[in-house]
Amino acid sequence: MNLKNLLLIASLLLAAGHAFAQSAAQEAEPAAIVELGAAAGWSLTGGGASSGPDFAVEVTPIENWLELEAGVSPLFTRHYSSEWDADLLFKKPWTLSRKVEFVAGVGPEWVHLRQFGATTNSLAGEAVLDFMFWPARKHRFGWYVEPGYDYNFGHGHVSGRSA
Repeated sequence: MNLKNLLLIASLLLAAGHAFAQSAAQEAEPAAIVELGAAAGWSLTGGGASSGPDFAVEVTPIENWLELEAGVSPLFTRHYSSEWDADLLFKKPWTLSRKVEFVAGVGPEWVHLRQFGATTNSLAGEAVLDFMFWPARKHRFGWYVEPGYDYNFGHGHVSGRSA
């Protein structure tokens, strides 16, 4: 089993474990939030653009103070190169209204890059701004926009990414 499948299975098990931990009688915030979306990235140094799906699981260990988000984003270009980003973000939330939330976060990121027949792994740092929109009062389904900036320490590769 390769690392990307292991990360995906671990994320799903984490989400399932937290989802079942919440009792049916309790109508508070969900124990875990699963985020599914699309991601687009582009290099600020002229390396081109990439896109792909985005998957993350978010938990709130300290209400109104700390959210933890673990995510995976496979990004692909039209030149047959791929990049798998796995990150762990430490985020501070601000509730702007019952339906709008703003979150700022930072954290480490692991980057697996396959380009021009070579494969490299490196560590990166990431910073994001997360805008969450909840259409209903109960936070069961919502929309998010998460622009981010990462710096790859292995290659000096700087890019922007939006999920």
